[in-house]
Amino acid sequence: MKTATFKDGRLQSLPENHHIEPFLNHLRAAGYAERTLRKKRSVTRALARWMKRKRITADDLNESHIDAFVARSPRRRKDHAKFELAVMRLFLRYLRSVAGLQGPPVQKDISAGDGLLRRYKDYLRRDRGLAENSVHVYVPFIRDLLASQSTQTGGAFTEALNTLTIRDFILCQTRNRSAEYIRLLATALRSFFRFLFLSGQITHDFSPSVPRVCKYRQSSPPAFLSPEDVERVLTATDRSTPSGRRDHAILLLLARLGLRAGEIVSLELDDIHWRAGEIVVNGKGGMVDRLPMLSDIGEALAAYLREDRGVNASRPVFLRMWAPRIGLIGPAAVGHIVRRALARAGVRRSGRGAAHLFRHGLATKMIRRGASMSEISEVLRHRSQTTTAIYAQVSFEALRGVALAWPAIGGAR
Repeated sequence: MKTATFKDGRLQSLPENHHIEPFLNHLRAAGYAERTLRKKRSVTRALARWMKRKRITADDLNESHIDAFVARSPRRRKDHAKFELAVMRLFLRYLRSVAGLQGPPVQKDISAGDGLLRRYKDYLRRDRGLAENSVHVYVPFIRDLLASQSTQTGGAFTEALNTLTIRDFILCQTRNRSAEYIRLLATALRSFFRFLFLSGQITHDFSPSVPRVCKYRQSSPPAFLSPEDVERVLTATDRSTPSGRRDHAILLLLARLGLRAGEIVSLELDDIHWRAGEIVVNGKGGMVDRLPMLSDIGEALAAYLREDRGVNASRPVFLRMWAPRIGLIGPAAVGHIVRRALARAGVRRSGRGAAHLFRHGLATKMIRRGASMSEISEVLRHRSQTTTAIYAQVSFEALRGVALAWPAIGGAR
């Protein structure tokens, strides 16, 4: 790789000029349109000229330089500055991950909170075996805790930690919050304090100091889609468009096999065994299951893969429709697809988790047709039948048979 040289105090060559076209080719392979690439070329060339004036080499380029480049003209339109920032971050990521530039050395004075948070995430993944989605749920709570305590203690978090600081943080964070938010906050805090104690960061385990949030199991029947609503949603999906064919395949996997949103996101091409008629599903807790590829699911997958997905280096089955053509970004993307499908069909949803409504609907359909709890547990791949027991509440006709009569004249008959 060429390096920058100086002659008579002037910078003669810059390596980022040699990276612009390979960077654009990298984006072209990811599905970006030529019109978009022309705009990105203009921005990266402007960066190269700015770096030449500032005598910044590609090896030295960092996030603060990008911020300074975007802020070089305060009168620029906000939307253009936002576009420049997105391009520069993409370019910097390319230089470090694809082009192999090392980047500036990591600062030794990285905040103690950042290092602690990084070790906690490693603990959740390696020692606790949590799925990546669960890690994403826990980490924001702990980041807020570290940020709050950093402003009050000046960074000496573990030394200043006590039951009073924990109480004050919980009271501050739970004001006007939902019961579910408070429950997740308490769970994350107990997990973090156990990590601090087990790793020797603190000498006292503060996890019992976090109050438990009462959540009654089976207090209400789960929200679900009726078979009629499921068919309305599937019928309302426009299969004449690429996005419609992709969404139809996703909806079928949710409705017919009861897959979770995260399982659809992680589904890869090698998980589809066409000759055996099976789909390999990587479920919660590292569980791997083989499910039958029903005929309508196979037809929908084949139509999407043959006509719309195209040749791509990414291995996930379902890709974004817009560049970069990579896999769906997390279960929330599946939830967004489901919410749009429900709106098109005019189906009003209740409860949290739009994608899970199909899973609940499948279980409800099975139990109302006489399936046993063990059969439902096997189809939904529950590790415990206690989880499956929530669906006993949706069999209203069977529950009427065991309900006690109301102890009053004119009561239930």
